[in-house]
Amino acid sequence: MQANNIQPANRIGTVEEYYFSIKLKELDKLRKEGKPIINMGIGNPDLPPAPEVLAELNKQSSAENNHGYQSYVGIPELREAMSSWYKTYYQVDINPANEVLPLMGSKEGIMHITLAFVNPGDGVLVPNPGYPTYASVSKIAEANLIHYDLDENNNWLPNLDELEKQDLSKVKLMWINYPNMPTGANADNKFFEQIIAFGKKHNIVIVNDNPYSFILNDSQKSILNIEGAKDIAIELNSLSKSHNMAGWRVGMAVSNPEFIQYILRVKSNMDSGMFKPLQLATVKALELDKDWYKTVNAEYLQRRILVHEIMDLLECDYDLNQTGMFVWARIPEQYKNSGELSDEILYGCDVFITPGFIFGDKGKQYIRISLCTNQTVLQEAKQRIKTLKN
Repeated sequence: MQANNIQPANRIGTVEEYYFSIKLKELDKLRKEGKPIINMGIGNPDLPPAPEVLAELNKQSSAENNHGYQSYVGIPELREAMSSWYKTYYQVDINPANEVLPLMGSKEGIMHITLAFVNPGDGVLVPNPGYPTYASVSKIAEANLIHYDLDENNNWLPNLDELEKQDLSKVKLMWINYPNMPTGANADNKFFEQIIAFGKKHNIVIVNDNPYSFILNDSQKSILNIEGAKDIAIELNSLSKSHNMAGWRVGMAVSNPEFIQYILRVKSNMDSGMFKPLQLATVKALELDKDWYKTVNAEYLQRRILVHEIMDLLECDYDLNQTGMFVWARIPEQYKNSGELSDEILYGCDVFITPGFIFGDKGKQYIRISLCTNQTVLQEAKQRIKTLKN
């Protein structure tokens, strides 16, 4: 019972609790009722970080002088490692002194960037389907949310010709995400060149959210590899997926020094610096050689084969060229939407698959399965679905 007349801020009415936060509560309730739930929905890496990374964390955590507040811009060793990592894998030159900002997770960076650039009423272009946080953070910032459609027939890329027909005079920020989540689509340099030209023409900051480029992907690409991209673009990156360090909350923003300073002004008022042992262990992670990524991807490849078999049982259509840690697939026509199929599987055989509608109405005829489930559990899920379908 409410004991007072205190009301929350108006912005609370514009956003809802994150879908997966709600769904995890339901799955936990079903487990407590004795249901053997298999969750194939969330991109939460189940594999551990590299042993040498864990050893470095343990070593540095034991040092007496590593437990105080840290710099808001991260230790120099971490910025140097991030710069070297970008040079090695993306062929992008980054000045570690002022062009990279370590973040306590790239999801948090979405908020920092939005608050740094967007005034109430400014337009923000958000993909549909797309990561829900782009939209929710824009709403919290009281921006004018403008969805742009991604279509399977256009390789899930924005239709810039269609966007040009709109009034873009008040648009301040555009979110893109390649390799794409949830669709697994990739963008090539030609598209990045076009989107940079689009941003410069309309004075729109282009932000590429890029946490999936190492998962089942032979060629890492950065929007900052395009000449002149730093003038108008920011790239977010993360160790959550690429290094199995999701709970560590280590990400980065990369751009020109001026943009980085804007983001820092927000960030420095929202946290007190990253735990130093985490930073030093992250340096070790960024120094891993290519064999690390090959080993992780070998496991994901086997899992993807099993997920494809599950999608076949569900009579879904999917693109074999997808990258990242999910498989995105179109559902059969007999289902009115992805929620119907997802519920059928959950309540019929205790297996949760993400319905695509949570990523926008352009995803309502699709489902997504995560590769963050081991092969034994995937085999069990496959057998349950096979039994249900038969």
